[in-house]
This record gives sequence, C-alpha cells and structure tokens, in this order.
Amino acid sequence: MLAATVAAQSIEYYDFLIYGTAATLALNSQFFPSVDPVVGVLAAFATFAVGFAGRPIGAAIFGHLGDRYGRKPALLGAIMLMAASTLLIGLLPTYAVIGLAAPVLLTVMRVLQGISVGGQWGGATLLALENAPPNRRALYGSLPQLGVVVGLVGGTLVFLLVNSLTTPEQFAAWGWRIPFLLTVLMFPVAFVLHRYVEDSPEFRRAETAIEERRSQSSVVRTLRNPKQMLLVVFGYLPATISFYVIATGMIDYGTRELGLPKNTMLTAVMLSMIAFGVGTVGGAWVADVIGHRKVYGIGAALAGLWMFALFPLVETRSFGLIVLGASVGQLAVGLMFGPGTAIWAAMFPPETRYAGVSLGTQFSNIIGGGLAPFIMVALFAATGTSLSTSAYVAVAAVLSLIALMLIRLPAREAKERTA
Repeated sequence: MLAATVAAQSIEYYDFLIYGTAATLALNSQFFPSVDPVVGVLAAFATFAVGFAGRPIGAAIFGHLGDRYGRKPALLGAIMLMAASTLLIGLLPTYAVIGLAAPVLLTVMRVLQGISVGGQWGGATLLALENAPPNRRALYGSLPQLGVVVGLVGGTLVFLLVNSLTTPEQFAAWGWRIPFLLTVLMFPVAFVLHRYVEDSPEFRRAETAIEERRSQSSVVRTLRNPKQMLLVVFGYLPATISFYVIATGMIDYGTRELGLPKNTMLTAVMLSMIAFGVGTVGGAWVADVIGHRKVYGIGAALAGLWMFALFPLVETRSFGLIVLGASVGQLAVGLMFGPGTAIWAAMFPPETRYAGVSLGTQFSNIIGGGLAPFIMVALFAATGTSLSTSAYVAVAAVLSLIALMLIRLPAREAKERTA
C-alpha cells in the first residue's frame, strides 16, 4: 500500500512539476513569444499559477468523492486525469502553429493538472496515514511526500538528459515535449493501485456515519465551518512558498538574472531534494516522538530565516554554495512536510477529512506555491533586490507560527502527539 501511494505521488508530481521547469526553459518562448524576456517568463509562470487555481476545484470534487465513496476510487480518478492532461501538453502545437489558441489550450491543460493534484494529494496521504499505527501517523503520512522528491528529481534528470542530447534549437522545437510524453508510466501504477490496494480501515469504520449523512456534502460541511480549514491554509504557507521559490523560481533567477548555465541550476535543485527527503522522513520520525507541531514550527522558523541567506549564496555563482543554500532551504521545507499531514488530518473527523485537508492545503497552494515564482519575479523586477522575496517568505513563516498556536484538536485526537 505504501509503495503504491509513493509511486502514485511520484508520477503525479513528476507530471505537475515538470511544467515549472519547462516554463523556465521552453514554454515562455514557444507559447508566449515576447520581445521582453521578462514578460515571456511572467506569462509562463502565470499559467504555472493557474494550475494551482485548479487545485481547490480538484479538492472539492475528489474530496467529496473520497469522503463519500472511499480514498482509493477518488485517488484513481485523479491519477487518470493527470495522465491525460499531461500527455496532451506534450502534444500541443505551439504559438507559431496555431497562434493564440496555443496558450489558451496550454492553460486549459494546466488547470486540469491542477484539478488532478488537488484531488490526488489528499487520497495518497490519507490512504497511508489512516493505515498507520497511532504512534506512527506522521511517519506514515510523510512517506507519500517522498513522491515530491522522486517526481522533481526524475523530472530534472529527464530535462538534463534531453538538454544534453539536443541542441538549443532542437530542445525548443521538440525536446521539451519528451518529459511530458513519458507520463505513460502513470497507467501501470493506476492498474496496480486498482488491483491490489484496499481502502483505509479508518474510512471503512466511518462508513456508517457517512451513510447517515449522504445528503450532506463533506465539502459543504467544511466550508460552513471554515475555521479549521483556514488554519491549515495559513499553517501550510511557508512550506509551499519556500518549496516553489527554490524548486522553480531559483532556476529562473540563476539562469536569467545571473547568467548561470541551465544545467548548473537544475543540478543544484535536484541535489537539494536529498535534503528535502531527509527532512521529510526524519522530521516525521522525530515528530512522532516529541510532537508534530514542535517540529513543524522549527521548520517554519528555519524557512523564514534561511531565505535571507539563500539568495546571497546563489549570487556567489559558486555551485557548492548554491547547493548548500537550496539544500538547507529544502531541509526546512521537509521539516514541515513530514509532520504536516498528521497535523491537518487530526483536525478533521474521518467523514470530512479528505475534503478538509485537501481544501485547506490547496487554497494555501494557490496563495503560496502557485503564485510564488510569479511574485518572486515581479518583486525582483520592482525592487531590484532579492531581499523582497526573502521578506515575503518570512511573513508567511510568521503567519504559520501564529496558526500553529491557534490549532485546537478535538478530544478524540488528544492522545496523539500533535502538541
């Protein structure tokens, strides 16, 4: 079960995250041609953000299905939607071929990707967490997050390989399509999930309560009492902002503003994901012992402070220091991702958990992750300094720490180590 959820997350995030890399390296010129390269990058990152706008829609659709019919069928539906939309991106004609229809179709596919991730994340993490022993909920919930590492590293390796085997002209013409077309690997994972994975016992135990409330959508119930969801939104902000500033925005900053080679920035980001994986699993393991919120708070504080060191390290143009800066930043993100799922899941009963966790994290992803690369480029263009981006992340960290202090868990969760 754990292997299947990690594999599902890996390919799902591979599909979703390769768009961010492609936006920096090819989509800006192929779908948004402009005399000013900044305008082209902003347009490409705007469609990157549009994908995040689709996430709450996916959270609502698949959250409703997952709370009513089970985590597994909702997860399968989200996976198939991602596979179809990503394949179609790889097949889209460019602006030079069909004009304005090209960016419009690209935007539609990106929205469908966002809808898929908005539904898939909750299904994969809840399947793992709800099968966990009571004292290992953070650890089990953290393992599907390794799919983010595998997805980003896999996507980066594919781009590095394609970039090294093609000329710049070939990469712009057709090379960028290859990572998108490799999403055919999603279909075997979906088959295994359908054939061999059972729904979580915690969901099955709650089915009686769910059956009694068939007329009440879990999405509607969550939105009618939004306090817990809003705490998830603000609590999750520094995790999603920091991740995408490093994984996507930093590539653009290093290549366009500092003139560093694409492969240098791609490799640095890829290596930083080792630290993300260590922080995620290690942080979850420690959090199950000393408390989920304590470890999450340490990660949020470190993320807010480290951003003031990250950009000066990148600006040295030293590969080793760039890797150091990105790695410490992603370690901080991992310390939030690891225990985060256990914190958010404990805030909702099983019959509304899929909707509550998914809506909260995905609204946060819009405010944070989806807009982070766009805001980063805009802030630098407006101020001429990376300090503005560092301050942006620091404010998000402060909001997160406030939200963590305001979380009050139901009595049924008091025995869990989330204090």
